[in-house]
Amino acid sequence: MQERTTRLIMLAVAVLLAILVIQPYVSTYLFSAREPRAVTARGDLSELERSTIRVFETVAPSVLQVVSVSNRGFTTEAEPSGSGTGFVWDAAGHVVTNDHVVANGTGFVVRLASGEVVPAEVVGRAPNYDLAVLRLNTRSGLPAPVAIGGSADLKVGQTAYAIGNPFGLDQSLTTGIISALKRRLPTSGGREIADVIQTDAAINPGNSGGPLLDSAGRLIGVNTAIYSPSGANAGIGFAIPVDVVNRVVPELIRSGRVPTPGIGILAANEAVAAQLGVTGVIVAGVAPGSPAEQAGLRGVDPTIGAIGDIIIGIEDVPVRRLSDLTDRLEREGTDKTVTLKVMRNNRTRDVAVRVVDVGEVAQRQPRR
Repeated sequence: MQERTTRLIMLAVAVLLAILVIQPYVSTYLFSAREPRAVTARGDLSELERSTIRVFETVAPSVLQVVSVSNRGFTTEAEPSGSGTGFVWDAAGHVVTNDHVVANGTGFVVRLASGEVVPAEVVGRAPNYDLAVLRLNTRSGLPAPVAIGGSADLKVGQTAYAIGNPFGLDQSLTTGIISALKRRLPTSGGREIADVIQTDAAINPGNSGGPLLDSAGRLIGVNTAIYSPSGANAGIGFAIPVDVVNRVVPELIRSGRVPTPGIGILAANEAVAAQLGVTGVIVAGVAPGSPAEQAGLRGVDPTIGAIGDIIIGIEDVPVRRLSDLTDRLEREGTDKTVTLKVMRNNRTRDVAVRVVDVGEVAQRQPRR
């Protein structure tokens, strides 16, 4: 009896092992899809998807790749300078991009969305705003200019779309939201751009100069920089607000440059002011013959170690840092007189100063 039970157990084990061995083959034979599978209907696209597709299909043809041409030939790497993105500004063939994209190039070509390569020349640069304008040598067959929106009424949380050529990969779309407003961004011109837009829409090297769009497909900014220790997107990108772009670009088209409103002072480093516990702009020096000198402003006196005048207001608006002063001067424009509130020896007084184009004045200065 015991021997029979043992045999039954061994038989059962053998059957189970056989099942385990042949099961994959049986499954393959019975369940494998040996013919193309039937396509499952997906239904309608969501409204968000349709909106995104509509924005891309409308604007993408007007977004171009800007490539630098040097004596060594084409520069195709997606570097901070030399290759980037631009977009059609008007029917005359003007293209807007970042100044740092064209800063080191000797010549440029633009690759249209169709793949056509068109030579272009720089007609104007504004390093203080990191903006530049190129003109294509053809007007035929150009895509429509990108529609212009506004940046003064933007809200944090709005959807944002970026189209560009990250790492040289053309016609790439990324989406996100406006993460913050009124950021300040230093430029190679030694000033700061005010009211900069922060977005989490992925912006990488090569996106520079491309459009930042709202959900209506309107231009709300020009992508210019990312914050990233690694150099790749880390979820923090910045764009020059379109209200600034719409003011600067026409100036570049008209005259090739943008006036730099100033009064002729050299401001002390903000770190120095912080160390001294000063709120305002310390006048470190005054340019000879400048409006600041004519108005009697004083810089630092190194012989006695006396601090210079401190500008704490302009036109009844508080000045806490240099960008507050330069922002207001840019709003006022050149050939106007403004009233500064200046502190000297712990006393405040109002000083009337004429605003001039300091860039033009510097160009007229004789070179030594």
